[in-house]
Amino acid sequence: MDSEQGQGGVRSVRRALDILSLLTEEQPVVSLRTMVEATGLAKTTVVRLVQTLEGYGLLWSTDAGFTAGPGLWRWAHLAHGSWELPQETIKLLRELADRRGETANVMIRRDIHRVCVAQQESPQPLRHVVRVGDELPLWAGASSKVLLSGASDALMHRVARDSPHGEGHVERLRGWVEEASRQGYAVSQGERDVGLTAVAVPLATSSGVVVASLSLSGPSARITQGSVEEFAQDLMQVAAEIMSQGFDHPLGPRG
Repeated sequence: MDSEQGQGGVRSVRRALDILSLLTEEQPVVSLRTMVEATGLAKTTVVRLVQTLEGYGLLWSTDAGFTAGPGLWRWAHLAHGSWELPQETIKLLRELADRRGETANVMIRRDIHRVCVAQQESPQPLRHVVRVGDELPLWAGASSKVLLSGASDALMHRVARDSPHGEGHVERLRGWVEEASRQGYAVSQGERDVGLTAVAVPLATSSGVVVASLSLSGPSARITQGSVEEFAQDLMQVAAEIMSQGFDHPLGPRG
């Protein structure tokens, strides 16, 4: 009985989160009808969940529908404090982006995804942009090859299964990770987005544990094969400066 109640509770939490996830920058207000259609739940179930979320201040009723409630401000403030990197690190990222003319990113690993925790955009009109908080897959990309260092065999297989290539992709992943570890940096060229190139290096502790990746990304026409080594050396130097300042992040791997 307790097990059944527990499963029901988890299901309700997931449903509530599905409703909150409908709120985006592009869609800041969601109608009850949209919630029902998007979740596939019965209207009575959606109404009950919405009432609960309203009670906790996580949703707010307006004439047009429901928007994010004031109760989220406290969590947003907490998340901002946890995710934001030190100003010294942000300054180094800004200088790196300006110096190389490409977007600088810091990413961490979360299960089979990589999450952007900091970014300074390229000063160029044509640039690669990933918003802070965005999750990207680990099955491709320069940052992934760095972040999968030390990953368990089970995780590597899960990442491969998540890819369009299937579980057989695991051997390619292993090769990428080994190459990145050997040369100290990783490169990707159009692996996930055609025309996009990225160069990444690890942010690692003194014991060699990779806690995050530092990368530069932009159009392949600008980040050419001939400039990769130069980009990598610059990234390594900045990574060393960041780690000397004491990089730490609550979502990064420990050890």
